Amino acid sequence: MTRSRAIKVNSFPSKKRKEETSQWFRKLRNLICKSFEGLEKKASTKPAKFKYTKWKRSVNPKKDEGGGEIAVMHGKVFEKVGVNISTVYGKFSKEFRKEIPGANRNPNFWASGISLVAHTQSPLIPAVHMNTRHIITSKSWFGGGTDITPVFPKSMGAKIDAKDFHAALKETCDKYNTKYYPKFKKWCDEYFFLKHRNESRGLGGIFFDYLNTEQWEKDFNFMQDIGRTFCDIYPKIVQRNMRKKWSKKEKQQQLIKRGRYVEFNLIYDRGTRFGLMTGGNPEAILMSLPPTACWP
Repeated sequence: MTRSRAIKVNSFPSKKRKEETSQWFRKLRNLICKSFEGLEKKASTKPAKFKYTKWKRSVNPKKDEGGGEIAVMHGKVFEKVGVNISTVYGKFSKEFRKEIPGANRNPNFWASGISLVAHTQSPLIPAVHMNTRHIITSKSWFGGGTDITPVFPKSMGAKIDAKDFHAALKETCDKYNTKYYPKFKKWCDEYFFLKHRNESRGLGGIFFDYLNTEQWEKDFNFMQDIGRTFCDIYPKIVQRNMRKKWSKKEKQQQLIKRGRYVEFNLIYDRGTRFGLMTGGNPEAILMSLPPTACWP
């Protein structure tokens, strides 16, 4: 990846490109919600559906600073799944500017994205995270990624799921740059690591940030294809495992694994920090937390 040129926050990317980006995130959200509701239909005669809640960023009540929409579902397959979209803009606080590229030069920002976390009823279906985003300060870049967290990472089923998940991501990455997958996989492995426990969160995926090759359309297309790939491969993994029987002991292990998930998202997750530091909706930001977890 090359470093991005310094840009004027109000002149590039254009308003049209910003609209195109935010519209894509809504389209992807709709595709995912439809797909996940389809899985619930296969599992129940009274299938669950997503409930949608809009919110507005309210750092300055006198200004329009964007907002978003939370979509949450509690079902037979998904104990809790949230798919959030948002488009927000304003100024970074002084204490946060030094952490964001280009913010010291110009504290104004525009950010749009989608964020998903799914916690399943079955401990034999891996939990999953996916997010992609476009952020503009005095620089412009794309970021995001996706990773899976099985309860029993050493099991044959988890290994097969991870193999298919990674193969799909690699195929997508290779269409754009053969260096992407190994670089973004390594980034993911290093990022989703609980240092205080010296253990990985799950079986990985990809993670990328500050992506700007100075070819906006190419970078935008790559980000879209990551979303499409997720929308294709993860439902296949769910369907493969959703009818398998599981025990109370396995469920208990799932709750312990979820505790690790909570620890990562509250201690290390950059998206959580970004949302809270920019006046985002707390319910949307903390949507990633599971409905139940335990620390034995």
